[in-house]
Amino acid sequence: MYNFILGAVLFISAILIVTIMLQPSKQNSAASAFGGGADQLFGKQKARGFEAVMQRTTAVLGFVWMVLLFVLVLLSSTN
Repeated sequence: MYNFILGAVLFISAILIVTIMLQPSKQNSAASAFGGGADQLFGKQKARGFEAVMQRTTAVLGFVWMVLLFVLVLLSSTN
């Protein structure tokens, strides 16, 4: 059981890295990070399409990843 969950954690970790890297950038350039971005930060912009799917996928994978890690800790502490 421990080895199966460990394999699942490693697999989800790889998929999580890919989903994070596939998310579209929210800034056009590095210069926009230092000035004039407050309207985008506090504005009400909902993610649509591909961006929404990637955000939701990343959140779900992150949650599953954390739950599996807690299960691994519980399993390793019983040995």
